[in-house]
Amino acid sequence: MKNYIFFLVCFICHQFISAQADTEIYLFDLSVDNDTVILSNKINISSNAGYDNQPSFFDNNTVLFSSTRNGQTDIRKYDIATGETTWLTDTTVGSEYSPTRIVNGNQISAVRLDTTGLQLLYAYDIEKGNSKPILEDAKVGYHLWYNKDVLVNTVLIENRMDLVVSNLKDGTNYTFQKNVGRCLQKIPNSKNISFIQKEGNQNVLKSLDPITGKTDSITNISNTQDYAWHPMGFAVIGMKNMLMIFDSKELNQWATLYKSQDKNVQKISRLAISPNGNKIAIVSEVSHESLIDKQFQSFNKRDLDAFVSCFSENVVVANFPNKTLFTGIENLRKDYQNYFDNDSETKVDVVSRIIVGDIVIDKELVLNSSNKKKQAAIYKIQNGKIKSMTMVYGKGNEKQAEQIVDEQLVAYNSRNIDAFLETYSEDVELYSFPNNQTSIGQEAIRQGYEGFFDATPDLNCEIKNRIIIGNKVIDQEDITANGGSFEAIAIYEIENGKIAKVTFVK
Repeated sequence: MKNYIFFLVCFICHQFISAQADTEIYLFDLSVDNDTVILSNKINISSNAGYDNQPSFFDNNTVLFSSTRNGQTDIRKYDIATGETTWLTDTTVGSEYSPTRIVNGNQISAVRLDTTGLQLLYAYDIEKGNSKPILEDAKVGYHLWYNKDVLVNTVLIENRMDLVVSNLKDGTNYTFQKNVGRCLQKIPNSKNISFIQKEGNQNVLKSLDPITGKTDSITNISNTQDYAWHPMGFAVIGMKNMLMIFDSKELNQWATLYKSQDKNVQKISRLAISPNGNKIAIVSEVSHESLIDKQFQSFNKRDLDAFVSCFSENVVVANFPNKTLFTGIENLRKDYQNYFDNDSETKVDVVSRIIVGDIVIDKELVLNSSNKKKQAAIYKIQNGKIKSMTMVYGKGNEKQAEQIVDEQLVAYNSRNIDAFLETYSEDVELYSFPNNQTSIGQEAIRQGYEGFFDATPDLNCEIKNRIIIGNKVIDQEDITANGGSFEAIAIYEIENGKIAKVTFVK
């Protein structure tokens, strides 16, 4: 039953805090052999719950990155030779981001967002343990050292970021471009740097001479904010679970470099390549599957902190379809603390799972010493956290429920409108999750589907996965129509031998 085919640059710098996703940093060996680029020997160099991001290479053997602990974000370094990580800062008054080596020295620069809201670029003397502002009057979001005296910055101006070149020697600041992205890089074998600028519906990778301000377009760069240059002169970006390569001399277009089959490397964002080109650091959000696994495993261990860390600050917990039980992470903590205090034995096993886009649905078996029961949970994920958790319970004959949904599927695939309608109750209701009614009654379904059936000779629906909870059948559907295909989730509710309600989860 399927009659639907389904940059902004995040420059507002307080989003360093408010939109932090659960991310990890992976380091790969990178080699070029006969014009073939090879990635190998993946290592998770952060291995830390929460936000681990913004990697940069201090040198060929050391990676700097921002990492969250105890409610703040500090600078860590990873030693490639020893495999050891070390915390370099512990700034109780604020958090550090975008750590970068200062040219021709052993100091580090980083953007610091203080608990007061003050945001400045600082220099850190790691050996002495002190820091001082570099630019006292600029709200720097991201930065790049051109040389020891010239600093290229993206500076927050009103509701945008501007590209500002600061000469620390003579104290001058020149704004060369407006409304730019967050990624600034030196272009290999060139006196220019690169940045991304939005032009209409396109993100354009551009070059800039920081001394003269001369700017040229290099190529369109898809809908991404992040890229890195290899010393050999090609650029790399991440797109979902892929790395793409652009080489103006050889390809003059983006081509697939690497496709991850690892469930933990599925949403790539920031990248960094070592000065010698032999290593690449990749940031990826923790996969939806890993996040949900962590959530139920920490529940079973009664690890409240780990459990709560899986949810967003404004999480909504509800019973299907939209009976809100409570909202907010503090209410979640209180509710589950009380549950853990009063129940030490109940465990949850995941029986099966549906994943489509940012939706994960688990069929769960709840076990304790006296009984067991089945339930489902619908998780909606955003920015690497669970935004909502909706529990689904059912009653009634599961075999009967499955039979009627199967009859509906056969009629749908044969495009038999009368047989299709026969599986529905007279007053059937259609909804978009969680509870937005889109249609009511058989006649409305006939009007919506009869012409669609006639005009779609290749129409076909295949069930990829199915969860049954009492009278509720949850199907992951792969639909072909008019030469295209898409996935969807439909929740069918059976009453008195008919489909009484369908909720589409987009």
